[in-house]
Amino acid sequence: MPGAVLTKAQKELKRLAFLNPAHPEFGYIRTYLDWLTDMPWQTATPNDTSITKAAKILDEDHYGLKKIKERIIEYLAVMKLREKEKKNKEEEKGTTILCFIGPPGVGKTSIGKSIARSLGRKFLRVSLGGVRDEAEIRGHRRTYVGAMPGRIIQSIKNIGVNNPVFMLDEIDKLGADFRGDPSAALLEALDPEQNNEFSDHYLEVPFDLSKVMFITTGNILDTIPPALRDRMEVIQFPGYTEDEKFHIAQQFLWKKELTANGLGKKPIQVTDGALREIIQRYTREAGVRELERMLANICRKMARKIAEGKKIKKEVSKEDVAKYLGPRKYSETLAEKKDEIGISTGLAYTQAGGDILFIEVALMPGKGNLLLTGKLGKVMQESAKAAFSYVRSRWQELKLPKDFYKDLDVHIHVPEGAISKDGPSAGAAISMALISAFTQKPTRREVGMTGEITLRGRILEIGGVKEKVLAAHRAGLKTVILPKDNKKDLEEIPQNVKRDIKFYFVSQMDEVVKVALKK
Repeated sequence: MPGAVLTKAQKELKRLAFLNPAHPEFGYIRTYLDWLTDMPWQTATPNDTSITKAAKILDEDHYGLKKIKERIIEYLAVMKLREKEKKNKEEEKGTTILCFIGPPGVGKTSIGKSIARSLGRKFLRVSLGGVRDEAEIRGHRRTYVGAMPGRIIQSIKNIGVNNPVFMLDEIDKLGADFRGDPSAALLEALDPEQNNEFSDHYLEVPFDLSKVMFITTGNILDTIPPALRDRMEVIQFPGYTEDEKFHIAQQFLWKKELTANGLGKKPIQVTDGALREIIQRYTREAGVRELERMLANICRKMARKIAEGKKIKKEVSKEDVAKYLGPRKYSETLAEKKDEIGISTGLAYTQAGGDILFIEVALMPGKGNLLLTGKLGKVMQESAKAAFSYVRSRWQELKLPKDFYKDLDVHIHVPEGAISKDGPSAGAAISMALISAFTQKPTRREVGMTGEITLRGRILEIGGVKEKVLAAHRAGLKTVILPKDNKKDLEEIPQNVKRDIKFYFVSQMDEVVKVALKK
């Protein structure tokens, strides 16, 4: 034990020596001393993994995720150099806390296990989803009956080393109520500057967390408090492309599901055509969980046939997919079948990845009212109002009568009314649908667009570009209009997608009209 901790332990031991075993405090002090002696103050896993071996392990376990793998190799390189320098303990600073943010099913938790394997360290995981009590993180004071340390100290004691890879899952789902704010309690543990003296309410002595590699995961950044977000290095996990899903299924998922369903020793293959059919027609997601479920479904049906003594084919072909999984769930293309008036194709970013949405505008006799439907959030409603005002202010350029809207009611609807939609990035698409409806000129169906609009018609930068472009590609769109400031985000988009889609980068709504409105 460190000196200060040893002094505290010996003091408590002296108190214990004077107490009668029947005394109520005897058990509390005994339990406290057990905790102090069981903590791995000096026990650590040796870091003997080479960078080459670590890179090989990461490639074995996960396909793609280049940026994330690079960051882990950098972490390992820094750790090795720091070990060589052997700085004084007082000077030591904890390592950067990584925060993996991305849609469900893209491998955030599983890459945590791979990191531990590549570093040769032990792995532990704590889910923070639904945690609302500060004591869950920092423990209870010893004065309470049944007091215990918090989850961080408990987990480290159970794992038995002071330098594990510690994953805090679902950090975006932390709550807060009358029992305190757990996210505020995490500030000390997740700050590399001060976590070498983490103080748990139960232990009442500092424990060094600077050797622990903390990784946090979540689906969205918005719900993580700014002070906590500031202490972490955020790494965005994008959704997978169809090609990446194909390779993941081929190299990992199919073998995994054969083994899980008792078919590991059977030489059953799945053809490339069958895999692509499942990805395109039976799943629509950012990750690969649904794809994994579909492959498991096929394996279960084959297992049943074998159990019934029937013969099965050694290969699952494209034609067999419908027999196993039933009729197709999704059509190949989501784009509209023909160019229409008063409709435009917007691009959206959701927790499950990218998607396309259609903005519909209907004009009817009335008094110039604006009606918005489709379960739109406050920001999207404001965006629609801004788009309507912009179109009204451009009546001369659009060659419309001065009071063209006074005898009309305008209804803007975004289909799939049961799904909540919010955010400012549909502004350009809403403006385009309004312009098409008022000028009675159809929009081009193969054009998708995204961008926030101002009253002056400027198109502002938006987020989730990769996911939106992949959704446009999946839906069969041939042209995508993006804000000029998002040109830098094109680097992340796969080459095969760039080849199939023509990109226009715009800064004004007039440029959008030129591309999207039919000549």
